[in-house]
Amino acid sequence: MKKIKTYPALLAPALLTAVGAHAKQVKNNRADDTRRPNVIIIYADDLGYGDLQCYGAKNVETPNVNRLASQGIRFTNAHAVAATSTPSRYSLLTGEYAWRRPDTDVAPGNAGMIIRPEQFTMADMFKSLGYATCAIGKWHLGLGDKSGEQDWNAPLPESLGDLGFDYHYIMAATADRVPCVFIENGSVANYDPAHPIEVSYVRNFEGEPTGRKNPELLYNMRSSHGHDMSIVNGIGRIGYMKGGGKALWKDENLADSILAHAVKFIENHKKEPFFMYFATNDVHVPRFPHKRFRGKNTMGVRGDAIVQFDWTVGQLMKKLHELKIDDNTLVILTSDNGPVVDDGYQDGAEELLNGHSPAGPFRGNKYSAFEGGTAVPLVISWPRKIKGGMVSKALVSQIDLLSSLGSLVQARFPKGSAPDSRDYLPTLLGKDLKGRNYVIGQSNTHVLSVLTAQYRYIEPSNGPKMIQWGPKIETGNLPFPQLYDMTVSPFESKNVADEHPDEVSRMQLILKEERNK
Repeated sequence: MKKIKTYPALLAPALLTAVGAHAKQVKNNRADDTRRPNVIIIYADDLGYGDLQCYGAKNVETPNVNRLASQGIRFTNAHAVAATSTPSRYSLLTGEYAWRRPDTDVAPGNAGMIIRPEQFTMADMFKSLGYATCAIGKWHLGLGDKSGEQDWNAPLPESLGDLGFDYHYIMAATADRVPCVFIENGSVANYDPAHPIEVSYVRNFEGEPTGRKNPELLYNMRSSHGHDMSIVNGIGRIGYMKGGGKALWKDENLADSILAHAVKFIENHKKEPFFMYFATNDVHVPRFPHKRFRGKNTMGVRGDAIVQFDWTVGQLMKKLHELKIDDNTLVILTSDNGPVVDDGYQDGAEELLNGHSPAGPFRGNKYSAFEGGTAVPLVISWPRKIKGGMVSKALVSQIDLLSSLGSLVQARFPKGSAPDSRDYLPTLLGKDLKGRNYVIGQSNTHVLSVLTAQYRYIEPSNGPKMIQWGPKIETGNLPFPQLYDMTVSPFESKNVADEHPDEVSRMQLILKEERNK
């Protein structure tokens, strides 16, 4: 909920009574309402549909995610809203398609808050019902009021506390972008006053080395393209940073750090309902897992990072079990977009695939308008309410998580909030196997697609056919309509638009109507 100033001395007695009653009800909700489950969203980064063993992955074992799937529902037709990070996260937390906003592209590390304090978020919803709320891990939705104007050496005037989160311990953006520090409740964690922090995405600071000019300092990982600006922990980054000192993270410790703070939050709130947005970094570049996970499979550090992610999931589930709250905890595990292999570092990820298909049977990857850009794993577990071992082919979009979870906890939404989110709670609980009539996806070039039970449509675009800055990834851009029969070929190998003009028209009408809402 947003901060509202009140003046108790001026309140009428009746209103004071009402306020007191509400406070008592909130307290009771926190302590006694076992009908409302704890909710944890495990939001992986760049984890593809085909990267998990329970989704057919080769060369990597993910026993903890497998176990979670066996205890709940594994969805085979679930989708992120966009093929990149920032817009997917924005849409999940607000229930609004990111393409309706001009400022939701992949954000730099010094972006101002993209979700504004006046917007109603998923955290606001849970908090309004007495839940303790937190965000832990990757954020990538901006901090502070305006881009490039943050003072990282003082508390940020606008941060996640203004979006409904009681507690946060987050990375400002991604591991490959500066600033390479954690933000805890609006301030740099472990701040080192001897090394004040400066950040720029325009120019370097005098005397500071860069990956481009000082490649000999890249002792942990070298760049394949880009990622050659400031050097932190022997790894080149996007953007320029000076200072940090003891506050700078060690990439190999990122998973341990966010897990420790998540476990602490769970322990502190085990006797009251809580909502946790837990966003991992493991599979996103630079992939630099802890040495405990090195060499665990044949795919190099990308495979090791998947193993590390699986371990993290297992540790969270273990803690819930130890505290005897696993039975009434709803866990949603999914990813923000499709996978990417070479995304800027010489880590051998492409060379060591050895038959592994990160996007599973689908064409395209992260950034792409093809199915592989937005098709993601989705596992939902809630032992008290969901029968284990289910597989659902229902068509699902992350845009609906906000309204569906709101329906679960009987939340009230302010007028105009979550405009694109719909209630598909029966689908998420395995009671309805159909799901949506269609889902809409967004590529990194703002090309929209429509997916139904049978067809996938990609609107025309004159953009480049391949990603220009490095990755060997098809964009999905073509100057004419594309229509693929997914029941015949999920790889989108044959464009049947000319054969089905009525279907193309129907898809175009869907997009026109959605854009005009």
